[in-house]
Amino acid sequence: MSDPVPRPTAIVTGGTSGIGAGIARALAAAGHSVLACGLPRADGVEPPAVDGVRTVPLDVTDPASVARLFDGIERLDLLVNCAGIIRRGGAEFDPDVFARTLDVNLTGTMRLCVAAHPALKAAGGAIVNTASMLSFHGSAFVPGYAASKGGVAQLTKSLAAAWAADGIRVNAVAPGWIETDLTRPLVEDPARSAPILARTPQGRWGTPDDVAGVVLFLASDAARFVTGAVVPVDGGYLAV
Repeated sequence: MSDPVPRPTAIVTGGTSGIGAGIARALAAAGHSVLACGLPRADGVEPPAVDGVRTVPLDVTDPASVARLFDGIERLDLLVNCAGIIRRGGAEFDPDVFARTLDVNLTGTMRLCVAAHPALKAAGGAIVNTASMLSFHGSAFVPGYAASKGGVAQLTKSLAAAWAADGIRVNAVAPGWIETDLTRPLVEDPARSAPILARTPQGRWGTPDDVAGVVLFLASDAARFVTGAVVPVDGGYLAV
């Protein structure tokens, strides 16, 4: 009897809530062995559980935390970088808040990519980063978030070029207006939601599953000749 084919393995940062949790669940349903990472709580409680996946604490701004994550990882087929923060209400105009936002969203992504590189090279794996529609245009309200996501798009292209010879594909999804716990106040406020829906040709808010479907494609052999791409998942918001 031949040995069973091992399940592909995936790490999803920011994988215990919102878009990240949706991606983690979809990967698990598609047959991946998934490790979903969430920020450890101050009281030491583990990150919230996600159906069908194992969850572990991770602080993407802490090199020691990143090193612990990869300690003992023998095989990795996919890294999905979905950890991120946004500070609204003008907070990101404070240089310290701006720097913190970049450290999580952009430098944190780079930390994970570099740490994952040996295992991904050995497996011929892939990376899917999380950019944003703000990778394509600026924001008058969240300059740190917009700058970090613009950086994620360029980092994705740079690593795609640098690591193609290692057999690693690097792409990104760029979500638009996605309904999550973080955006629920906007979704539930007709005065704020109406302009968003009016600008979106499909006329609805996206869901984490909408983003997860594109991640599944980019992670699959169907995308074997796709690298350095930043794919909008926005219902056409950027098209108008």
